Amino acid sequence: MRKLILLVITLLLTGVTILLVSPTASAVTCPTGWGSLPKVNSVTSVGNITSVRAGRNDCYDRLVFDVNGAAPGWSVQYVNTVFAEGSGNPLPVTGGAKLELVIRSLSDTTRMPSVNGFQTFRSVVYGGSFEGQTTVGLGVRARLPFRVFSLSSPSRVVVDVASHW
Repeated sequence: MRKLILLVITLLLTGVTILLVSPTASAVTCPTGWGSLPKVNSVTSVGNITSVRAGRNDCYDRLVFDVNGAAPGWSVQYVNTVFAEGSGNPLPVTGGAKLELVIRSLSDTTRMPSVNGFQTFRSVVYGGSFEGQTTVGLGVRARLPFRVFSLSSPSRVVVDVASHW
């Protein structure tokens, strides 16, 4: 009986040690260092936004603006209220924090993607196009790090908001 108890204790301790030492297959390394301060690219373009789409990743949620010309500049920042282009009316952006996305291009679309079930995004609200720029309100779970960048062939502006700090 004593040998059986010692064997069970040894097996349990070995199992605990293996669990503590070995990495799990589901461990994901997420990028860091994006920060939450405003990000600006002052490039100008004559292309128009043709569509807006959203996607999910283990580390972040992504919003993509497709453009039918050279990628435009942008300004993205956390704000208390996002205002509509032209009228200046507040937009109904839901979430713990609000990102104001100003894309320096007019938009051919007002259709915004659904972000139901996303880890970080809570809402995407079209704020209009006026005088060469388009505003979109992006509601997120909390004030989290984000990055913005442009891609070409085809042209697009990408906004990623991290799931965690």
